[in-house]
Amino acid sequence: MPEMNMIQAINDALRVEMERDDRVIVMGEDIGKFGGVFRATQGLYQQFGEDRVFDTPLAEAGIIGTAIGMALYGLRPVPEIQFADYIYPAFDQIVNELSKYRYRSGGQYSCPLTIRTPYGGGVKGGHYHSQSPEAYFIHTPGLKVVVPSSPYDAKGLLISAIRDEDPVLFFEPKRIYRAVKGEVPKGEYLVPLERATLVREGDQCTVIAYGAMLHMARETVDLATKKGIRCDLIDLRTLLPFDIDTILQSVQKTGRVVIVHEAPRTCGFGAELAATIGEKALLYLEAPVLRITGFDTPFPYTLEHDYLPDAPRVLAGIEKTLNF
Repeated sequence: MPEMNMIQAINDALRVEMERDDRVIVMGEDIGKFGGVFRATQGLYQQFGEDRVFDTPLAEAGIIGTAIGMALYGLRPVPEIQFADYIYPAFDQIVNELSKYRYRSGGQYSCPLTIRTPYGGGVKGGHYHSQSPEAYFIHTPGLKVVVPSSPYDAKGLLISAIRDEDPVLFFEPKRIYRAVKGEVPKGEYLVPLERATLVREGDQCTVIAYGAMLHMARETVDLATKKGIRCDLIDLRTLLPFDIDTILQSVQKTGRVVIVHEAPRTCGFGAELAATIGEKALLYLEAPVLRITGFDTPFPYTLEHDYLPDAPRVLAGIEKTLNF
């Protein structure tokens, strides 16, 4: 089984689906001959040609609006937004048009479209290339929101997203594009949407994370183990709809929860997780649900590693909830 980083796995997923289904097209800024700023689409133009892999103007609303029209006419477009920070010009197209086609047509029409976009900090991108805007879209009924944390999941989840009949936002944590490697099967395979995975198993605290934060959380859980603290670690993978059953099974066992994400704290996805856990598992909780997140500030350039949650902050949170 070949070893790949996340960029290679994403590229392989696109190639697999384009070979399998000639309705799949790839579009975005600089994704053609150049292969994208992160090289996620490298080689696809040469293999599939300019009709199925093509550059667009720097106009995100136009990219997504065009892709919506293509999806409604039977294609399976996979547009790329070069950085998630620049998805906002397309916000109206996504939340007011793309997300509502199944509802407004009474279930007669779907809009199978997968928007790929790199997100998150840790690469010295400053406040315009480091944001984590997933919560804006999790608030929108009709969308699915997916965040992989490994090459294996990135390929399997992206294939599942492209085949899904509903629109999917596929947020790719660019911090680990090349920093994380793993075995990835050749050919096609599916990782189901809407299903989390248990990465580490323990019985004293549940730690929930996704994307690049999953790897930092895993480091923290390993440190906690050395101190005699046994944690469940859950990788959510899909944020909307999220796998509440896996979360509740863990919470009922541990009674304590620490949620980790790099987006700002206020109205971040951790708030929804905490509220849902409180509603459905209150009698199992031994301590308040704790969130370790980014801060409610613009993303800082020089202080990004102070802004991002790290192992000492998360370990302190685990110890705090255990000592409640």
